[in-house]
Amino acid sequence: MFFAALLNCLRAASRYNGPMRDESIQFLERLVNTPSPSGHEAPGQRVWLDYVTPFADDTFSDAYGNTVAVLNKGGSPRLMLAAHADEISMVVNFINKQGFLYVRKMGGIDPAITKAQRVVIHTKNGPVKGVVGNVAPHLTKNDPDRKLPKMEDLFVDIGVDSRKQAERLVRVGDPITLSDQFDLLRGDLAVARAFDNRVGTFAVAEALRQLSEEKKKLQAEVMAVSNIMEEVGLLGARQIAYTLKPDVALVVDVTHATDYPTVNQQQHGDIKLGKGPSLTRGGCNHPEVVARLEALAESRKIKLQFEASSNNTGTDTDVIFWTRGGIPSALISLPNRYMHSPVEIVSLKDLAQIPQLMAAFARSLKKGEEFKVKI
Repeated sequence: MFFAALLNCLRAASRYNGPMRDESIQFLERLVNTPSPSGHEAPGQRVWLDYVTPFADDTFSDAYGNTVAVLNKGGSPRLMLAAHADEISMVVNFINKQGFLYVRKMGGIDPAITKAQRVVIHTKNGPVKGVVGNVAPHLTKNDPDRKLPKMEDLFVDIGVDSRKQAERLVRVGDPITLSDQFDLLRGDLAVARAFDNRVGTFAVAEALRQLSEEKKKLQAEVMAVSNIMEEVGLLGARQIAYTLKPDVALVVDVTHATDYPTVNQQQHGDIKLGKGPSLTRGGCNHPEVVARLEALAESRKIKLQFEASSNNTGTDTDVIFWTRGGIPSALISLPNRYMHSPVEIVSLKDLAQIPQLMAAFARSLKKGEEFKVKI
């Protein structure tokens, strides 16, 4: 009786009855679960490209794997909708005599929460399972000098007992991702290891899908972009923005939700799950583009939250806006609890509003329209 009730409770918690189509939820789950470590994004890019191709006039990728889908080619102005495809990860750096793998980080990995996690090493012969080793507390409780681990302290156990055995399976340079998968937590809240920033590429794809349904009304050319290597230096966005030379750009990324214990809101702002996407004001965010987004959100009853930018946003917007002679840009962010962890939590209701807002912006553009700061 108890176990039947527990099972029913778990089933109820995992149902989703929100505003997204079933096909969209399935795409999001497939996209998030597909490993896409920085510099090795091709599998995830393939999932994204397969989804957007029916909605596009043209698709292509460049030398390093930035992937683009174009709608209403030849329209004006040229609008880029961009988000990064890569996730934080690790890479095999050294194999010791006992066959344990030592690692380097790719992006903002936190060593303290990476210990005792299940991982997958992505090799030329397929995935290899492993675990990040963790010494039992029984063996360290008398150690007065216990400290938080550093990346060089982490080691991966793949179940072999020599370097020779390990080298038959993996090589230095093979990327490593955590094994955690997409799941529905409760209501419209979902949990996954890599919402940062597959939710962004999802939103860009969904905006393109929505726009394709009324292409004849569209005056702008829309270039949906899933770009690479943001987590290691905003690299792919630099490449593809230079290539495409858009007239205006909207960038989608995650931002820190601050609505849980121990977070200092005076320092980090007041951003909540379920209260809508966030717009950033200041810095690289063009005031006229931000104002247009605010007006469109109000007219469509999309609730927005706001953040302030100081020196930079820490997103691809920072490099897109100064490309060539300057590209008017704005950042739209999805609140995300526990960022850069295996248990990132987002609101699917918040997420569903981002493609709606981007599609509305694209529809609002008049032929040849330019965005300039009023002097």
